[in-house]
Parts: sequence; structure tokens; C-alpha cells
Amino acid sequence: MDSLEAAITRLESESFDALYLGPQCLSGAAEQMRVLRNECVLEGMADGVALLDSNNAITWANQQLIRWCDDRPIVGLNFYEALGDPEILGPDFCPFHTALAIGKSSCSTLRISDHRYFQVHAAPIRSSDAFAQHLVVTISDVSDEMLQKQKLEALHRAGIEIADLSPEEIGQMAVQDRIELVKSNILHYTQDLLKLDVIEVRMLDQASGELRPLVAVGMADDASGRALYAHPQGNGVTGFVAATAKSYLCEDTTEDPLYIEGFIGAKSSMTVPLLWHDQVIGTFNVESPEPRAFNEGDLQFLEIFARDVANSLNTLELLVAQQANAALESVEAIHSAVALPVDEILNDAVNVMERYIGHDPEVVDRLRRILRNARDIKRVIQKVGQRMAPSQAIPTGNAADTHRDLMGKRVLVVDADEAVRNDAHALLERYGCVIETAHDSAEAVSMVRNAASDDRYDVIISDIRLPDESGYRLMVKLQQFLDPVPMVLMTGFGYDPGHSIVKARQAGLHPKAVLYKPFRLDQLLETVETILQVRRQQPQAQASSQ
Repeated sequence: MDSLEAAITRLESESFDALYLGPQCLSGAAEQMRVLRNECVLEGMADGVALLDSNNAITWANQQLIRWCDDRPIVGLNFYEALGDPEILGPDFCPFHTALAIGKSSCSTLRISDHRYFQVHAAPIRSSDAFAQHLVVTISDVSDEMLQKQKLEALHRAGIEIADLSPEEIGQMAVQDRIELVKSNILHYTQDLLKLDVIEVRMLDQASGELRPLVAVGMADDASGRALYAHPQGNGVTGFVAATAKSYLCEDTTEDPLYIEGFIGAKSSMTVPLLWHDQVIGTFNVESPEPRAFNEGDLQFLEIFARDVANSLNTLELLVAQQANAALESVEAIHSAVALPVDEILNDAVNVMERYIGHDPEVVDRLRRILRNARDIKRVIQKVGQRMAPSQAIPTGNAADTHRDLMGKRVLVVDADEAVRNDAHALLERYGCVIETAHDSAEAVSMVRNAASDDRYDVIISDIRLPDESGYRLMVKLQQFLDPVPMVLMTGFGYDPGHSIVKARQAGLHPKAVLYKPFRLDQLLETVETILQVRRQQPQAQASSQ
């Protein structure tokens, strides 16, 4: 053979009694022969091993490396070419050049595909009187380690993103919105990263010890609604985990005395505590229809994810805000149910009262008491809501804090559409406004005319097309009692065939006092606050006609 490399290739397939090296092959021959003498050992290694020349060409490779290169001939090929031109991830981006140049070992990581990673270690072979011309390269499959690391990083990012909202967004979210946000994000990352489909998250009520369902996906209805408590006995695996703060791996549900069926047909499960500053705030449970579907590694990953889930739940303040917002929502539901009926009482009482003014003072006084009592109904509901959800239980960044000027302001909404009147109650009352409504211009005039000094309206919002006349005409009539009129006109999609808005602006309507239906909350708040600011700058003079 004309080269040592060619001889090595032949030696791999044939048996010889001796090897004679000519003078041209002596350079580096001793080092290469040491490699050959250990070939049997190298062939049995789980790692790949290769001998490279100064041009990174493979002069010899063990069977493991050949297998990783799809069992094709690789002697003579460039090392990177043999591996399919992998991406070099570092830390040394030229490990072979570095090892030859400095005469010391160098390491780097190669990415072959999205799921295959190798770590290479290049060591120079030095002769006694010359610079290194060859490298011994060991190649280790580190795919599992790299994928584990990536999974950990992805889980940590996912835990942060579960509650990736600004304080303002969090403050404006109702409890159901928060739960849906957590539910969708937990479900997404659990399925995408942990490859799990059946999950249940419960939150611990610290006072009662009850584990209340927060998220349940794939669980049986009776299981997700089952009352469980943080107690090691009689409350399944979930109760045991919450009571002991210890994770639990159930390898076979048929043999586990603690397990209570959650997912129909479940054969295995794992449950971990949600911990915040070492305190149990809930549990995270997953189940599988396969026995022994989970191992200790899976349990560790779920524990890591659960820590970030607990942190995100605390960031969202669900633990406190859920109770506060639930109370507020109950009050809002009651208020919403009585708002329009109370408005009807107010309208009818004012209408009747106008007929008796000047004729029967006693009837007028009784009707005024009815008006006061009807308005008191709303105030009582709001006060009850405040007692049910004290300020310390309301999450920081609450939206009402940024609109303090609306608190206690009286707004009259005039529109024939019940949905519009309902929306006005729902949107503005959450910011502390006192809303009353009227169906048409005649009712609105009566409401304004008969408003007591402490019940006068700060803002009047009217549709441009009322059943009896236009919003502009209403504004003109109200000018008999109010100067200026704190009017806002509403229109659907800019439709204004009678030019009410143009005429109203000529009569003093503020340039920004126009709303477009359906309401956009930010526009509604901005418009009402603009009118309130104008009123502060131009104090209202109200003429008495009573």
C-alpha cells in the first residue's frame, strides 16, 4: 500500500502476520500504531472514535461512528461531511483547528438535527520532534441531555408566560377571564411540552382546607366536581399531596389504595403540590390510560412546571382576587337584574308626579319618597358589594383606580334600545357611576326637570334618533334647565340623516361628545371623563322650574 491510511483500511478487513512501514510512513506512525493496538478496545466503546489528519479527514473510525454515519464508508471523508455538515454550537467553533494550533484538547457540541446532538473532544497526537499532525476525536451522543436541558428551559419560559399580562390588563380581568387564561396556557404547555392531555388543577382554600377545582380537562364530570380536602385519608391522592406537600407517583391505579378515579379508565397518575414559599396553595394532577405511563423523570418535570404555575397563579392574584371578584360579580349580577326595572319605577314616578304638581302636594311628596327609595336600592347594592369584597381583597391595579373621577357621578342614558341601556349600566357602574335611563326625550326632560339638587345629572348621553324626536331637539329642550347641557350624542356607524350632531355642535355640543354604537369601553370612558372635565372648568347653572 502507498500510505499508512490505506494500509489501515485493508488491515480492518484482512489478517496479516506483520506490518512493514517504509520511510515515507514513519512520521506519526508510532502514535497511529498505538491507536491500532487499542483498536479492539475502541471498537467496543459506546462513543464514536476517529483519527483525523491535519485537514480534518478521517483516517480511521470505530464502528460506533460508522453506524452514526449510516454505515457508509467514511475513511477519507472530511469529519463534518461524514456527519452531514452539522451545526457547531460551541463553545469552541473550530475545535479541531484549536487543538492542533495550541496542542491542547478542545471540545464543542454539534447539532445533527432537531433531536440529535453530539459532543466532540479533540486531542492532538504529538510526536517527540514535531508538531501534532493528527487528532484523536471522541464523539459522544448527548441528545438526551440536550433535550432535557431544552425541555427545562421551555418549561421555565412557559411558566413565566402563563401569566404574561401587564398589571393594567390583570386589573381589568374578571375572575372567569383569569381562570380561562390560566386554563388555556396550562393546557397548552402541558400538552405541548409534557405531552399530557388529562389534567386537573385545584386551589387550596387555606381557611376551610377545601381543594377547589380551577382547571379540569379530560376528567369525568363527577370527579372534577368532587369535594376534596387537604387530608391524607379519604380524599384520594390529591388530598394526600395537599396535606403532606409531597409528590405522588401512582404507577397502577388498580393497586393503589389512595387513588380515587378521576379520568375514566385511568391506569396511572402523578400528582404534585403547587408550592408558594413552601406553602401548599393547590395541587396539579395528570392521569393516563396506560399503566406505569410515568416515571421519576416525568414527576420531576411536572414538579418544575408546577413551581412556575404556582408563581404565575400568585402573580395573577387568583388566590385572593377569585373570592373578591366572585363577590363583586354576584353583586353586579343582582344590580344588573334590578337596574332597568328600577329605572322604570323612576320614569313612572316622575311622570305621575308631574301631573300632581300644583294639585296635590301630599301625592307629590309620596312620589318623591318613591324616587328616593328607588335610587337607594342601587346605593344599597353597591354598599353590600363593597362589604362583601373589601378593598384589601381587590387586586392591585384595579381598573377603577385609574378612573377615580367617575366615582359617584350621575349619568342619564336616553335610548329606546334596551340593550344600549343595559350596556350603559354594565360598563359604567363598575367604575362607580350612578346610571339612570330613559326611553325617549319626554322621559328624559321629566327626569332632568324633577331631579333634586343632590340628584342632578353630571352627564346626559342620548341617541341621535329617539322615538319622539332627535337628540339635538332634546339638547335644545334641556337648555331651559341646564346651562351648559353636559350632553353626549350617540350614533350607530356614523348614521346621522337629520344632521343632529352638526346642529348640536353649533348649539354648544363639545367636539369630543360623540359616541359610536356599539360601545367601545375606552371610548365611552374617555368621552364621559371629557365632559366631566369641561363641567369642572365651566360650573353649571341650573334654573329652577319646580
